[in-house]
Amino acid sequence: MKKGQEKEMQQEMPYERFLRFGPENLTEAELLAIIIRTGTREHSALELAEQVLKLARYPREGLLGLYNVTLEELQEVKGIGEVKAVKLKCLAELSMRMSTATAKEGLCMTSSGQVARYFMERLRHRQTECVILVCLDAKGQLLCEKKLSEGSVRMALIPPREIFLEALSCKAVNILLVHNHPSGDPTPSRADRELTEGIREIGNTLDVPLLDHIVIGDNRYISFKESIWPEPV
Repeated sequence: MKKGQEKEMQQEMPYERFLRFGPENLTEAELLAIIIRTGTREHSALELAEQVLKLARYPREGLLGLYNVTLEELQEVKGIGEVKAVKLKCLAELSMRMSTATAKEGLCMTSSGQVARYFMERLRHRQTECVILVCLDAKGQLLCEKKLSEGSVRMALIPPREIFLEALSCKAVNILLVHNHPSGDPTPSRADRELTEGIREIGNTLDVPLLDHIVIGDNRYISFKESIWPEPV
């Protein structure tokens, strides 16, 4: 058998294994190889997939680690052009959205622990601060979530007016605030506390109460309702 034919068969192996054994029996590299589809003269699609997986950063390994790998970093792997890099990023995004959708099933947004779990994987590895407004109906079900800021903008700089305009436009009965600390330490800062108390007071005045403010760290969180406020809102 010629070398070219042998390499072509190796490239087809993950696809054939999928048909014979199903996706649950494939390794992450084999699953990625099917997405990548073709290799180069030097490396098969499976070998390219293995190189891609090595780009994952601690503490996330494997497929989950691709969420934080940039298009530019993917294209540094010889054989991964723009089209394949975009496909891989779309795969990572779809995986994250599917995980979020699964977590949302049966979710009680009035439970601080469940809300923290819902946002944890999305926020805990971000290198910049992200602030999210969560709008709820009378039963505590999610109406919408709105990203208020992302990047270098600090929590303290978000105008309360923007928060309540969004809440009122969604016809929210209650609201939550969720934001992350890139340091991994969820301990609220003085600015976090001051802004939260200000929004809590405004919410009570407008009859759109702030049920909780949850600060996400690295696999841990702090809830204002559970740890800081002396009595339930």
